[in-house]
Amino acid sequence: MTMINLAHALEASAALYPAREAVVCGPRRLSYRDVDQAAIRLAAGLAARGIGPGKIVALACPNVPAFPIAYFAILKTGATVLPVSLLLKADEIAYMLTHSRASALLCHPGSDAAPIGREGLAAFERVESCGLFAWIPTETGGRPEDGRPALADLEADVERFDTANRSADDTAVVVYTSGTTGRPKGAELTHSNLLLHALMMRNNGNWQDDEILLVALPLFHIFGQICQMAAGFSGGATLVLVPKFDAATVLGLIESEGVTRFSGVPTMYWAMLAHAEAQDIDARALASLRGVSSGGASMPVDIMRRFDARFGTEIREGYGLSETSPAVTTHAPGRPRKPGSVGTPLWGVQVRIVDDDGNAMPQGERGEVVVRGHCVMKGYLNDPEATAEAFRGGWFHTGDIGILDEDGYLFIVDRKKEMIIRNGMNVYPREVEEILMTHPEISLVAVIGVPHEEHGQEVKAVAVRSPGAQVSEASLIAWARAQMGAHKYPRFVEFRDALPMNATGKIQKKELS
Repeated sequence: MTMINLAHALEASAALYPAREAVVCGPRRLSYRDVDQAAIRLAAGLAARGIGPGKIVALACPNVPAFPIAYFAILKTGATVLPVSLLLKADEIAYMLTHSRASALLCHPGSDAAPIGREGLAAFERVESCGLFAWIPTETGGRPEDGRPALADLEADVERFDTANRSADDTAVVVYTSGTTGRPKGAELTHSNLLLHALMMRNNGNWQDDEILLVALPLFHIFGQICQMAAGFSGGATLVLVPKFDAATVLGLIESEGVTRFSGVPTMYWAMLAHAEAQDIDARALASLRGVSSGGASMPVDIMRRFDARFGTEIREGYGLSETSPAVTTHAPGRPRKPGSVGTPLWGVQVRIVDDDGNAMPQGERGEVVVRGHCVMKGYLNDPEATAEAFRGGWFHTGDIGILDEDGYLFIVDRKKEMIIRNGMNVYPREVEEILMTHPEISLVAVIGVPHEEHGQEVKAVAVRSPGAQVSEASLIAWARAQMGAHKYPRFVEFRDALPMNATGKIQKKELS
């Protein structure tokens, strides 16, 4: 039986590059030796409190050095990490702790905008089976003085700890889905899933030996956690951590730290582009970048082209889900980029387009994207029915509608559940959004379906105007009518100052109506 542990991503680099900077966060700079030793001390302390194989430890922490230290400490014990979004409320956290049967919660106090400490503690106090709560102090040492331990109180005074060997199919991380169609489900990602993925991100991107990654994606999300943190640590990269995304901060850090790789969601690129245009920032600010990638949501082609034109970059878009570790496809270096496409499957991953009965669709025809390969989770935690439904026919069903072209490039049309059916005709919101984004007075837009007595559903656009724009609802509808088919253009338009987004910067369409 193959025995591995995702913690080896850190340990191998700590052995090879002990003095190299692993983490930069504000004024703090930690070497690989620093990070690994801190993880060793915490792992020994957790193990002394009964944390080990078969246990699940929830981790609620922003992008600060304590996140990778606690994350890899949990893995060293052989336990499973359950990352917790900083925007969740007590009820949601309590559900995850109860459903997963978590043994412990390590929790940051948070901020006024995201008081995860208050919500996490309230959730912990409702769940009797969760026996250990510890505070992760802020970077200045702040935490509630309530008698509960801090991470430092859990640490053991040791320099060595034998990392638990795990089977390749043992669960390393449980990621709870967003729950747009009911209660969230816990995707079980194995040590094999994640370690392979971390190594593949490096190899697929032709990473060099001196990479500096800017990590603005929240580490509690699988995109930043594996494609940046685990991949970066596995290759001895330096991670520049940004606790909260801000376009000006990110652009400044890329220049001052000589960042070589940046990954973000489309709204991050939108915000950076808007700031750069307002402040007349040009390509010199991003001159150190070797690789720029996007994922997490569909990248509007107009934003991609404008960003690349201003900064001299080539954003390479990929596609994946929490259940797929996360990447399924990427635009690999050496292969031509196709704007609007999410690239080709990773090595060892297969993608197929099927109809509602699971039959393969002809090339160029729309259908559901299904996947199989080393990236796919082993199942949903404590939910055999949902697992069986997701894996029907031996393939993981993503719920996304896509097309494969003649070169094997995947194009995501939309979420199957977000498709609008107007007068019996399918309308794909992303297609409408792409067209609306080319309007010179539209900065950002989301398209949704709303109930309609006559047509079943009607198309509605919720948009943010460009600075100084005066476009009206009626004029935008008239413009859209001239640009697209009669069944597609929005009959309703609503302007807002901002669109609701989750912690990763993905537009939350379920909050629009």
